[in-house]
Amino acid sequence: MPTYITLITFTQKGAENIKEGPERLAAAKQRARERGAEIKAFYLTMGRYDAVTIVEAPNDEVAAAGALGAASQGYIRTETLRAFTEEEYRKIVSALP
Repeated sequence: MPTYITLITFTQKGAENIKEGPERLAAAKQRARERGAEIKAFYLTMGRYDAVTIVEAPNDEVAAAGALGAASQGYIRTETLRAFTEEEYRKIVSALP
C-alpha cells in the first residue's frame, strides 16, 4: 500500500483544545481503518510542524479524503507527501534513461 507522510500544524482552535487531541487522534485512526487505511505512526514534533503522521492508504484518493476530513474539523492544517520506499525508489531510478 502507498505510504503518506502528513505534516501537521495546530490551528489556534487546535492549540486551545489540545487536551482533547488524543481522543481526536483515536477517532482519526478509526476513520482511517474504515476507509481501508492505517495511521502507522504519530509523532508530536518540535519546530515548524507540530506533529507528523505516517499513513498507509490504498490510493491517493483515500489519503486525500483523510487529510481533508481531518483539516475540515478546524483543529489542524496539513501538508501531505507521497512517500516511496527504498525499493520503490530503486525501481524508479533504474527506469531512468
